[in-house]
Amino acid sequence: MNINSTTKAIYSPSLPSRWMPVILGILTAVGPVSTDIYLPAFPQLEKGLHGLPGSAQFTLSVWFVGLAIGQITLGPLSDRFGRRGPMLIGTVIYTLSSIGCAMAPNIVVFSVFRFFASLGASASLVVPSAAVRDIVRGNMASKMMSQLVLIMGIVPILAPTLGGLVLHVTTWRAIFWASAVYGMVCIFMIWRVLPETLIVEKRVFLPISAFLGRYITLCKDRGFISHSVISGFSAFVSFTYLSAAPAVFMHLFGLTPAQFGMMFGLFAVGMIGASQLNGMLVSRVGSRKLLSLSTFLAMVGTLILTILAIIVELEQIPLHGGVMIAFVVFLLLTLATTGMIGPNAMVGALANHPRFAGSAAAFIGTLQYVLGAVAGFIIGKLPVHSVIPMAVTMLLGSIAMVIAARLRPLNMDIDNDEEPELGVISH
Repeated sequence: MNINSTTKAIYSPSLPSRWMPVILGILTAVGPVSTDIYLPAFPQLEKGLHGLPGSAQFTLSVWFVGLAIGQITLGPLSDRFGRRGPMLIGTVIYTLSSIGCAMAPNIVVFSVFRFFASLGASASLVVPSAAVRDIVRGNMASKMMSQLVLIMGIVPILAPTLGGLVLHVTTWRAIFWASAVYGMVCIFMIWRVLPETLIVEKRVFLPISAFLGRYITLCKDRGFISHSVISGFSAFVSFTYLSAAPAVFMHLFGLTPAQFGMMFGLFAVGMIGASQLNGMLVSRVGSRKLLSLSTFLAMVGTLILTILAIIVELEQIPLHGGVMIAFVVFLLLTLATTGMIGPNAMVGALANHPRFAGSAAAFIGTLQYVLGAVAGFIIGKLPVHSVIPMAVTMLLGSIAMVIAARLRPLNMDIDNDEEPELGVISH
């Protein structure tokens, strides 16, 4: 496939700007929905593929590794060839690999297809963020990121619930057939609807050998690194929860797969609500202050969660009733803050790098999923007979966010709205 031929814009400059968050949100949701939808199926997956205990959790780590590798590669490619071409090719790979997952005869083959699916899905995590930076910046970018989080969050809310319900009527394989159908829908949207936001004149024509130098340049920027670390450890906190949640809620709290899906949806609603609150407050308060506040709240939530977990373990208090409600409340506080941290950290990281937006977004995404894989590995090695491992690991991640927030350059202005560099979308 000729990448250059696929990056020609098939859109009208009069495309209503309100549709851009919708389109980008649906495409970005490929990654989160594919992460979340099969969590309730872990027990059936291990049994159906004759895997060892914990092998399903290993497939989640494989997924994170693939997303990390894919993003660091596709980011520079999107700066070189435009946004649509890499996005289209990646989504095709994701769709075909999802079919492979649905037909896998054993856990090894499943893990291989899962890895390739994550390589393809990584495009959906890089391109939308870069596209936002192509057309808006400053507080306007933070608002649009918040809108994107709202749209992309609808599907992940439903994903675990639908995954749990599917298990009542059919096998886990139907989950991956559904993922393939979702991929086909995204392929159609990219091919026929998604506008090209990076015009030829703005593309960076660097040889592959220069990719490493580009990342070195980004890493020398203190503002970029500090915001990237915040974003990365926000993902570390979230992925710690994702890795531990099936064991904590279904084994310790005794929830059914369907109940677990509904509980998962509650946390997703909190994240989306926080992202929309961020969109309403960012013009008044500023992205920088909101980021400081949200990282502090995340640390407070995880600290209380850790203290509560230790008390429950020492006193041998049963994990039901009021105790479970308390855990849910403080876990909700912690996870909801990611809805504010994500948009503001991304805007801060990309603020000084408009020409390298794809590479910068890829670096951030790679860091997120590397730390996500680390979180999964840590949780997989710790005992699941208590909430303490999840709570302590999340606390360490939130402390890292607060430290990174304090290390941001004081003279860095990420709240300034400027006119878009491209006239693709009218506001």
